[in-house]
Amino acid sequence: MPIKMKELPETERPYEKLEQYGEKTLTNAELLAIIIKTGTKEETAVGLAQQILKLNTGKQDNLSFLRELTVEEFMKIKGIGKVKAIQLKAVCELATRMNAVTNYREKQILKPYDIAEILIEKMRFEKQEILKVAMLNNKNKLLKIRDIAKGGGNFVTATIKSVLNEAVKIEAAKIILIHNHPTGDPTPSNQDIEFTNKVEQASQILGIQLLDHIVIGNTNYVSIFNEREKMRNERKERK
Repeated sequence: MPIKMKELPETERPYEKLEQYGEKTLTNAELLAIIIKTGTKEETAVGLAQQILKLNTGKQDNLSFLRELTVEEFMKIKGIGKVKAIQLKAVCELATRMNAVTNYREKQILKPYDIAEILIEKMRFEKQEILKVAMLNNKNKLLKIRDIAKGGGNFVTATIKSVLNEAVKIEAAKIILIHNHPTGDPTPSNQDIEFTNKVEQASQILGIQLLDHIVIGNTNYVSIFNEREKMRNERKERK
């Protein structure tokens, strides 16, 4: 029969351990146990937490897999009812929102990282491809970010008109395209590059400057403009 939480030494109980030594001393299972609160007759809260951690398929080496688990998947573990499952989902969403940059208005965008930093935490876990357009004034200060199109899986289709329409409405001087690859690989496809070139040509006619097209994949991102510049430099060196 498993040891009950109250039978453990105080230094090994998650609540007491956090209070005495701080949250950084707790294991992942112990932190989850605090959220779960109670165990069952057969299993402690820490034991239930360890079972949750075993749901990791091995694709991720951190806790990010928890965000992908549904309420129903949490509830497959004996001892995790609907309330506990909902609490776990709420904590995962809070973690996502804490990592996301929300106060981006008037932020000056000077390099690809500046826009990637704002959106990477929000877009990296999306299961479908989403295209966004960030609109800036002539001083590169961010005015607005808008979703343009969503794909059914690993691809998204959008028209040039839909990309530029909002920018024209708010009289944005510059725009940046951003989309994600649900596979986790941010390498731009030929379709991504072709679409970028078409948007750049059309935006020039309207007096709007396309600054970049950022592709996000998991925790990484690629600037299509940077990649294009590298290719140009390589061609020059070969000549």
